[in-house]
Amino acid sequence: MRGVAPSLTALTRISAFARAAPAFFRGLSGAAEDAVEAGLRRVLGESFADKMSRVPLTLGPTGIDAFGLDPHWARPAFLAVALLHRKYFRTEVHGIENVPHGRVLLVANHAGQIPLDGALIAAAMFMDAEPPRLVRAMVEKWAVGLPFVSMLFARVGQVVGVPENATRLLLQEEALLVFPEGVRGVAKTFEHRYELADFGSGFMRLAVETRSPIVPVAVVGAEEQYISVANFEGLAKLLGMPAFPIVPQILLPGGLFPLPTRYRLWFGEPMRFSGDPDEDDAVVEEKVWLVRQTVQAMLATALEQRKHVFW
Repeated sequence: MRGVAPSLTALTRISAFARAAPAFFRGLSGAAEDAVEAGLRRVLGESFADKMSRVPLTLGPTGIDAFGLDPHWARPAFLAVALLHRKYFRTEVHGIENVPHGRVLLVANHAGQIPLDGALIAAAMFMDAEPPRLVRAMVEKWAVGLPFVSMLFARVGQVVGVPENATRLLLQEEALLVFPEGVRGVAKTFEHRYELADFGSGFMRLAVETRSPIVPVAVVGAEEQYISVANFEGLAKLLGMPAFPIVPQILLPGGLFPLPTRYRLWFGEPMRFSGDPDEDDAVVEEKVWLVRQTVQAMLATALEQRKHVFW
């Protein structure tokens, strides 16, 4: 019987903690939300709610859009990207006033082994454009098969890269970001930095079909954030991945983090194309070539003006 009293005491304490736990965790959650909101206010210069109120966006009665975007849920992700944009990569933004209101296709070069370039373009459009815009990006279908990734991408506004989704977004007057180089661009090795891979033609057919202007975007800085010396294609195929880059820097302390290169984003003047979206490939390829050459020329100019990789 000696153990009865201590046992009752322990049970009483456990019961008291169980009753207090919901309030305790609600307090932790509230403190975390307050910290995120304060961080957003500091980096944005205004509240997140005020910024979002000027974003042309159609939300349902539950505060979530048809593709799963939840601005409240996405706030921590917005804060992380905003800090990368302002503090870590110290992004310079040029020509963002060229982006027209309403539907638009942002067509950019792609590099860096992981898609931080897309995140920083989105950050610039949200933080530096007026009115602020929420950029949608087409996510590779293989990526949304990863655990938790599909829900994460949906909650922050990104959608699976199929033509039906792209068309619907543009007809809703959204801003859509595409990388016509695809995986070939993001996985290129250091020796081929700033050399554009061939562009796919899907974006051009989409632009013509939806009568959407194309804004070429040149991204400088992503090519040096991870120094890839080779692409292990055999292992990538075995693992079901689009690429398996060999990046020696990840073997160094802190090497998993990208190098703090200075990003420079250049937004060109809108390009408009007319015609039939079902035109012969040869006709479409001429238009694609023009956009690709425009991005390549913008990259050449930006690189010529850049004085240093890191500042």
